[in-house]
Amino acid sequence: MTKRLTLLDVCEFIVDCEHKTAPLAESGYPSIRTPNVGRGRLILDGANRVDEDIYKKWTKRAVPKAGDIIIAREAPVGNVALITPGQNVCLGQRTVLVRPNAKKVDNAYLCYFLLGDFAQNAFRAASIGCTVPHLNMADIRNLMLPALPKLSVQTKTAGILSAYDDLIEVNQRRIAILEEMARRLFDEWFVRFRYPGHEHVKIVDGLPEGWERRPLGEVAEVRLGKMLDAKKNRGELRPYLANVNVRWGAFDLTDLREMRVEENELAKYGLSFGDIVMCEGGEPGRCALWKAQVPEMTIQKALHRIRALDCIDPLFLYHQLYNMAKTRQLEGLFTGATIKHLPREKLIQVMIVVPPPKLIREFAALAAPLETQIGTLGDAVSRAAQARDLILPKLISGEIEVGRGEEALSRAAE
Repeated sequence: MTKRLTLLDVCEFIVDCEHKTAPLAESGYPSIRTPNVGRGRLILDGANRVDEDIYKKWTKRAVPKAGDIIIAREAPVGNVALITPGQNVCLGQRTVLVRPNAKKVDNAYLCYFLLGDFAQNAFRAASIGCTVPHLNMADIRNLMLPALPKLSVQTKTAGILSAYDDLIEVNQRRIAILEEMARRLFDEWFVRFRYPGHEHVKIVDGLPEGWERRPLGEVAEVRLGKMLDAKKNRGELRPYLANVNVRWGAFDLTDLREMRVEENELAKYGLSFGDIVMCEGGEPGRCALWKAQVPEMTIQKALHRIRALDCIDPLFLYHQLYNMAKTRQLEGLFTGATIKHLPREKLIQVMIVVPPPKLIREFAALAAPLETQIGTLGDAVSRAAQARDLILPKLISGEIEVGRGEEALSRAAE
């Protein structure tokens, strides 16, 4: 009888991270934690950073390199990403580094295999923990593998799936450029005060004359999401955003969950175009602008919904809150010694700079077309991700042959 292979049998090694929190730095190597492990690729935007000394200490077990795979041990269990060329990263908390043996398995194929139904079901079945499920190292190393196809077939299969991810990355880079353009415009006008006509305006009490400061609660409605309670919640199952779905300036909609929400609760917990969604915990202040990507989307209690009132433009408010969060102006409001939180009662007291309405309208007129392009590219990213996730299990299981997978990729790229 042929011996069944385990994951460790086709790898050079599988090691876990340091079991402590890394001291953070302003710049340096990205520290990969579970929110940075996407489906197939790392999410480096907004990643914590560590300096050279910490990097050397934390990579004594193994230095992550291109072609290695990182697995999230929790939140969510079993997310898997491949380190691509040029990504010099440090292994952060609750992650595992896997180095495939190139003579036994194609590294990209193994990454996608681990994202397939077979491995994901095994990870979920093995995960333990009442509140936060997590994987033990033994269960990861001993994951049983089915018979693998020949290396040549593995490489072709991985090439098809990687092409989807390459397309996604190209569009994400274009989105990042557009977002940077909008943020620089905001910074120039409303942080440096170099807006049109600024030469003729006096600075009074740190602001241009005619500007004012108002509490966030006066210019926006701020509301926390719905508590997850399977026993008490009633109504239809509807998708909701959790903390992990909110990135800096974007949403990860690839792993949405559902909770029961009644029709009359949609006004309270639902999202509308232009709402700002901000993390209350985890990484408080992380936020993104909702553009109605998914109908009847709701939020759970770990998130704030910030809805601009008629007195202020939502796009302007979003950029101001994003800037305040990124420049750590909100940190003084955080509570909690280990897990930080941004309570609503503190958030609504944040002082918002309110320029004259005419200047806000001029900013919105310049920033809105950029946001429209970002939305269009975001839709393309979502379609490519959906196509990849649809074809991935069928290619990995052999249900779809490599040739048919290449045809599907050509249609998706059109």
